Amino acid sequence: MSEVKIRKAVLTDLEKLLVFEQGVIHAERPYDITLKKTDTRYYDIDGMMSAPHIELLVAETGNTIIGCGYARIETAKPYLQHQQHAYLGFMYIDPAHRGKGINKMIIERLKQWSLSKGITEMRLDVYVENKAAITAYEKAGFTKHMLEMRKSLKDG
Repeated sequence: MSEVKIRKAVLTDLEKLLVFEQGVIHAERPYDITLKKTDTRYYDIDGMMSAPHIELLVAETGNTIIGCGYARIETAKPYLQHQQHAYLGFMYIDPAHRGKGINKMIIERLKQWSLSKGITEMRLDVYVENKAAITAYEKAGFTKHMLEMRKSLKDG
């Protein structure tokens, strides 16, 4: 594999990022029975590229985009010690390139961007049954913090 470069996403990346978005949704469907069964979208990708409080990055090798991820500055709940944190999302690595530390490289660049904005806390959500993603985030220094639970009121 040639050198991996991490850079800010640009509009010409949109087509590939839309494919990656569907890859994220496809990967998460087995973990979330509440997702729509029809085609759906998670992100306003082109809007994310121009938002000043979001840093959307891509990983590429040669001229091929192989991964992505973003950090979005969010206001923390008023009872927390920090006032803002960076929320990470749209973390996706092409299956042919997983296990090579690319996710960690993206997270490191998002960390540097967050620090440059005065942010000292990063957060993300991951499905509790998605062991591979949990392992990848733990390798990048994240720790388990809280488990969100749900109950459908339509269930018998």
